[in-house]
This record gives sequence, C-alpha cells and structure tokens, in this order.
Amino acid sequence: MKQKILLSLTTLSCSIWQTFAQEERVYKAPEYELEWSMPSLHPDRIVLNLGADPTTSASVTWRTSIEIPSGLAEIAIADAAPKFWRNAITLNAATETFDGSEILNAGLISNYHSATFTGLKANTIYAYRVGDGKRWSEWIHFKTASENKQDRFSFLYVGDAQNFILELWSRLIREGYKKAPDASFIIHAGDLVNRAHREQEWQEWFDAGGWIHGTLPSFPVPGNHEYSYLNEQDETDEKRSLSAQWRPQFTLPENGPKGLEETAYYMDYQDMRLIGLNSNTDIEKQTVWLEEVLAATTQKWKVVTFHHPLFSASDGRDNKELRGLWKPIFDKHKVDLVLQGHDHSYARGRVSPGENVIDGLNMRDKTGTVYVVSVSGGKMYGLRPNGWEGLGAERDRAAENTQLFQLISIENDTLSFESFTAIGELYDAFDLIKQPDAPNKFVERKQEAIGAKRFDNTIPYKD
Repeated sequence: MKQKILLSLTTLSCSIWQTFAQEERVYKAPEYELEWSMPSLHPDRIVLNLGADPTTSASVTWRTSIEIPSGLAEIAIADAAPKFWRNAITLNAATETFDGSEILNAGLISNYHSATFTGLKANTIYAYRVGDGKRWSEWIHFKTASENKQDRFSFLYVGDAQNFILELWSRLIREGYKKAPDASFIIHAGDLVNRAHREQEWQEWFDAGGWIHGTLPSFPVPGNHEYSYLNEQDETDEKRSLSAQWRPQFTLPENGPKGLEETAYYMDYQDMRLIGLNSNTDIEKQTVWLEEVLAATTQKWKVVTFHHPLFSASDGRDNKELRGLWKPIFDKHKVDLVLQGHDHSYARGRVSPGENVIDGLNMRDKTGTVYVVSVSGGKMYGLRPNGWEGLGAERDRAAENTQLFQLISIENDTLSFESFTAIGELYDAFDLIKQPDAPNKFVERKQEAIGAKRFDNTIPYKD
C-alpha cells in the first residue's frame, strides 16, 4: 500500500512539474518594506571583527534605535557550566549616531555601538553578549588565535555577494559555515552590497549571514559598489563616497595609511600576515604602505586581498595600471596568495617564479604568487576567452555561472586551498608547500574536483 501511494505521489509530482515547465517561467523578486530594516530597542546587526593581534583582541559592533543612547558589552571565558557569566567583565561601548535621512537610499537614523575586547588569552574560547543592561543579545562564542605559529588554522574567503543577497548569498555563506564551522574568520573581497548606502541591502547582508556574523569574524575590504554619491546633486564619479554605513558598522584595525582607515589594514594571524587593500582609491599611497608592511613582516605566509583583480577573470576587463604597481611588490616580497572579487566568475592561476630550470632545479612544480578571483552572489559574467594569455600569468582553473566559497587552511609549511560550490561540491583545490631557499612547491589538486562549470553546461542564466 505504501509503495502504491509513493508511486502515485511521484507520478503526480512529475505531472505537475511537466505542466509547470511548459509555462513561461517568470521570476518574481521579493519585495521589502522600509520597516523591515528599521532598528529597534534590541541589538541587531551584530558583527565581530578581529584586531591587528587576534591572539589578544577582538571587536564587536551592533545597532539599535536612537532610543538606546548607550551600550554595554560583557565577555567571559566560555565554559560548559551555564553560569560562566559570573566571571564576565562589562565594558562601556562607544556609541555613534548614524543619520541617513539625507543620504541617497539610506533614510534611517540609528545608533551603532562598538566595544573592543583587549587583554584576551590566546587560543581560548570566549563568550560575549551586547545590549544596554536590560535588552541583551544571546551569548555568542569566538576563539582567539594561538600563540604557537605552527598550529593549524583555517579561514573562508568569498567574492562579491552584491546581488540577490538574502535570496541567494544566504545559502552560500551558510554552506560555507557548515563546511568549516571551526574557521577562524572570513574574508569578504568587496561588493558586499550593490548600492553603497542602501539600508535594505545592508539589512539583507546581515540577515543572510544571521548569527554567523557574530561568531565568525569578518575581514572585509570595500569594492566599487561600496562607493557611490551621497545624493542626486553629487551624481559624479568625483563625489563618490565610501558607504555611509561602512565605518559605523565595522570595527577594523586602524593600522593602514592615513585617510584610508578601516578600508586598508592588516593583521597577523599566527604565522600569516593578511593585508587588506582598498583598490578603489589612493592606489599610489597604498603602494608605498604595502611595500613597508610586507618588508616589515617576519610571518612565513603572506596573503593579500582586495577587490579589482590584477588578472581579470571576465571578458572585457583589465586592471593594467593596478597590476603594474602591485605585482612587482608581490613578486619582490614573495606574496603567496592574492584573493580578489569584482569579475563575477571564477579564475585561479599563478605566475612563474622564473625560468623553467634554474640552477638545475626543475621549476614546473614550483610557483610564485597564486591569484584567485571568485564570486559568491547570484550575478554572473562570462570568462575571458583566452585565459590570462598575454598578461604574464597562467590560468589553471575557471568557472562561469557558479556560486563559490573558498576554504584555506594553513599548518606550518603547508597551505591548502579548496573552492566549493553553493551545494558543497569541491570545485578546485591546490596546496602550497614552503621549500627552504626556493619558491613554493605547487601541488595541483583540481583532478579531485567536479568537472568544469560553464554557461553552456549549467542551468541557463540568461533568457
């Protein structure tokens, strides 16, 4: 009897689907009311950021309505005993009123509160909560970095969320967290939203990640869509401004060039120096700073992230000037990995460390800097048809029409890179292995992954 019922349901389902497929498929985007993104008396938009020294510091930022004039944060070493909070300390938050009433697409007035936890113990799980003494968030966990530089750690990296954020980016970041619940932080390589100051889109970004933003520290850099004019009277490229929400809602290390606070900065996570650059503005100023920051580090691994790719993945794009300024510095200081966005497709390749044979050493399995471009949201572009030909690098793996997140793990002398689709399939992988007095050994692992994704072998993107 059960088999007959199951067969009947299956037949009915197929029949309904066939009828549905014959009809014109018109997508209806969700509509959001302004009230949906309004702040309240209770903390929302809770986001965690690490300090320049993540063994000892972290910061949390949250939002309320202006009826809440001040904020508090409490933190304690987490314990399985439920009353671990008896050991908590309380900090007064810094409060900033954000007035978007005259900013294009912003519209709201709210208070942003932030607190920085310092003097933390390394390699320790902490619990924190935020509120005003009466209205509190839940207790949220995070873990500090280890003092032992050789200990294994991992982090996530995503390209542009930008479009269809709540609709489609939500599944991507949740799949990423599911794949790597112990990740130490997540890199957002720009274009978190599409319209820089639009409250609805920032609300989508925070809702899509939900509580993940509060427990998985974010390391964001701005993309071109984080810049726009503040009102219609200023509608010129010269008057484009950083998203009005950017600095109030993130609390990032302020160790970058003057005038680029919280958009260009770095942190040392165990044996890795991670540098975030702002590829939208003041490029020459950052070039000088980049040289200094790379020259000063003793970290074994050097990773850089910014928005506009040095080697473009998509057709019709080329950031030649940026490549001319920054690539020589990456080559000189042997940067291991560069993580980018902007092109709404996927490309991974590398630059040669020199000739094929140097001093009798076969260089085919050695590499200079590896460059990656990726996209995490639902907007897709076509690939540059001839790869990176003529640009001074070799493209090894590419994808179109595919949402992806990346998981990078470092343990002592080995960096492992894996790229996954929004449904958890391994799409790309490679290892970098440090060699004494030689370029990194490159281990190609894309053969472990699924087949190449292109517009012509995936569900149609365009009508």
